Amino acid sequence: MKSKSKDNGSPALNPESTPPAFPIVGVGASAGGLEALEHFLRHVPENSGLAFVIVQHLDPTHKGLLPELLQRATAMKVRQVRDRMPVETNCVYVIPPNHDMSILHGVLHLFKPAAPRGLRLPIDFFFRSLAEDQLERSIGVILSGMGSDGTLGIRAIKEKAGLALAQDPASAKFDSMPRNVINAGLADLVAPVEELPARLLDLIQHARVAGSVVTPLEEKTQGGLEKIILLLRTKTGHDFSLYKKNTLYRRIERRMNIHQIDRIMTYVRFLQENSQEADLLFRELLIGVTSFFRDPAAWEKLQANALPPLLKACPENGTLRAWSSGCSTGEEAYSLAIAFKETVAKLAPESGLKLRIFATDLDKDAIDKARQGLYPQGIGADVSPERLDRFFEQDGNGYRIGKEIREMVTFATQNVIMDSPFTKLDIITCRNLLIYLTPELQQRIIGLFHYSLKPEGVLFLGSSEAINGSTDLFVPIDSKSRLFLRRGATLPPPSIAFPASSIPTLPGVTQETTMLKPAVNIQSLADQVLLQRFSPPAVLVNSKGDILYISGRTGKYLEPAAGKVNWNIHAMAREGLRFDLGTAFSQALRQKKAVVVKGLTVTDGETAQCVDLTVQELQDPESLRGMVMIIFTDVPTPPKQKAIRRSKSGAAGNARAMELEQELQRCRDELRTTREEMQASQEELKSFNEEMQSTNEELQSTNEELTTSREEMQSLNEELQTVNAEQQSKMDELARVNDDMRNLLNSTEIVTIFLDNDLHVRRFTPGANKIFKLIPGDVGRPLSDLVSDLVYPEMTEQALEVLRTLAFSEKQVSTTDGRWYAVRIMPYRTMNDVIAGLVITFTNITSAKALERELREENDRLKLRLGEGESS
Repeated sequence: MKSKSKDNGSPALNPESTPPAFPIVGVGASAGGLEALEHFLRHVPENSGLAFVIVQHLDPTHKGLLPELLQRATAMKVRQVRDRMPVETNCVYVIPPNHDMSILHGVLHLFKPAAPRGLRLPIDFFFRSLAEDQLERSIGVILSGMGSDGTLGIRAIKEKAGLALAQDPASAKFDSMPRNVINAGLADLVAPVEELPARLLDLIQHARVAGSVVTPLEEKTQGGLEKIILLLRTKTGHDFSLYKKNTLYRRIERRMNIHQIDRIMTYVRFLQENSQEADLLFRELLIGVTSFFRDPAAWEKLQANALPPLLKACPENGTLRAWSSGCSTGEEAYSLAIAFKETVAKLAPESGLKLRIFATDLDKDAIDKARQGLYPQGIGADVSPERLDRFFEQDGNGYRIGKEIREMVTFATQNVIMDSPFTKLDIITCRNLLIYLTPELQQRIIGLFHYSLKPEGVLFLGSSEAINGSTDLFVPIDSKSRLFLRRGATLPPPSIAFPASSIPTLPGVTQETTMLKPAVNIQSLADQVLLQRFSPPAVLVNSKGDILYISGRTGKYLEPAAGKVNWNIHAMAREGLRFDLGTAFSQALRQKKAVVVKGLTVTDGETAQCVDLTVQELQDPESLRGMVMIIFTDVPTPPKQKAIRRSKSGAAGNARAMELEQELQRCRDELRTTREEMQASQEELKSFNEEMQSTNEELQSTNEELTTSREEMQSLNEELQTVNAEQQSKMDELARVNDDMRNLLNSTEIVTIFLDNDLHVRRFTPGANKIFKLIPGDVGRPLSDLVSDLVYPEMTEQALEVLRTLAFSEKQVSTTDGRWYAVRIMPYRTMNDVIAGLVITFTNITSAKALERELREENDRLKLRLGEGESS
């Protein structure tokens, strides 16, 4: 017998359950959303095979009537969500008032809102959950509404390769929400609300048909993928050939489904014929996976374990250097700046330490948004209220990063694969960039980061990334948080090759001359030359004579013994060396010093070679202590002497014997002299060899210094280009602001004079010369020295009073020629709310005064006539 339980629509959650196979569509709406939702649902077929979850801003104090209102517009069943309600196909689910909603394995969960009323962003909250639960099957639709709720949620859906749709702002009662999504470049499809359901169903149906025919990735890659990469490189200048093929094809498939293209070669032709599609695909491939303080626990570990040692090692008033690679729209870079500020305030508030962050990304549009530092209200889900209050400023419907944090970050476009890196860095953050690259490219970039960091520098990677085979370059600080400490050699790995285009060519010097070979190759070649030409053959053996290492050519002195292989020096020594070698070997072990045996003759068949033998037990280095080095030094072989033949008759006189003895003595003397000369030559050769080694070391050192200087110049050039790009952006923005202000002031025809705190003229607008005798050279003169047509002798005193009390003054003043002006004196406030002088405006009210005078005269005439009438 089956037990029955009350059906409240809340089945027990099964953690092992899988997400439903049908698509779940999240629909977000706010002001004007009821009408848009009715139009949307009215055009959805009853058996669409989809489920719709509607999230709207509702009054938390009123009963939810939205399900009843929407039920009139659709034949699908409309339900108000209860906690732990499973999602079913061909149904519409509506969020209840005063709740936040999430989804896990196709089951809806309700939460009491944590944020106060007015700050809640329920659409972002649900869309983020939908993206994590449904991944590439997630679909988000943004309809009419005010504010920016939904933008960050749509970004999360796009990060998981889901679909994003937005109502055409022209058809929306309130266009703020859909316009924010469109301006952020996140909308895959924009259409009037009546057309959205049909367009959505077409996309889903096409994706199902295209997905039913599975083509092996190898065929896709060999077919059209390379052509698409080439077209992108031609259009954008960026090479995606080293990106993971699965990631590339998944993003390309999304674009193909949006255009309802089945074959990749058809999409290649479409890409060739539509230049705008290349830009859209490029932006699709660069969707930034970023948010403020992504993976909060990792950021806490950074503040607790990584930053304190860096702060401790940095001198007082010093500056740390950081690089945020792949910064997207700037959230990671600003998070690092905030974390640094908080850590300094906690550990070293009086140290005066600063942090300079270079933030780079391939996407120019993302860098432009990062420079603006303006983010939607949805960042409140990732940034605590304390941080929002301290480091951000309210700006309309969003938050703007504070000036203190903004000035710490310099933004620039950069290709981390091709462009020169920054150097002498203390921190590098590169989060969720490496996961899109091939393993070979990942290793190359990890090596580049090692080269860019100072010793004991910190590398901060994303939660899905690791250093893999680079354990000789980095040691974990906290493996779970992906925090690593730099270690190892200071030379750049051989795999890092800076592009030739980034190396400036000096006048009169060819490009080939400036491209120096890596120092490690020169050292290797030089060592080979020295070993082959200058260093004598040698053998390293243990105390028993077993050969451990052979240097140079030793074939003249050693040969393998017949029979079983025996690598002992005593068994392998050639005829003429074996006896003396054994004696010298024993003597060297006993005396602990070098033993030299000269004049030995080694025979090899009919050839003979004189050899000096040196045997020495090693004491240094520690690892070679107790081993014996045997060095073979060739010396000239004395000329062969003719054999002395005895006369058959045996008649040999004493004179002849004496002559031969003298000749033998002379040969011995010559041999002795020759040996001494050879020894002297050998000493000179050794001395020359040492000088060559010293010279080689100096050349190697010089080469390393030149290489380092070149790399530092490259890095400095990259930094200067970065700063120049930042300054150019600020100058362009300043020029636009100046143009706007000039046109505004000219269009109002209000004469304005700006004064400093000493009442000296700082600036004035055109038309001021009609009141004051002003010329451009009068900038800097005191107000009291200016000659004006105004009958206002107390203007200077009034200006001083306004500067003292900060209360504005307004007065109507005439001129000597009958004109009238409304003179308004106000304090000049900077963006930091600091008083920096005064602003005096002069509005021409002559016409108003003339009209006033006419009205007064007419009034007097009427009064006079009225008086005459009464008297009569």
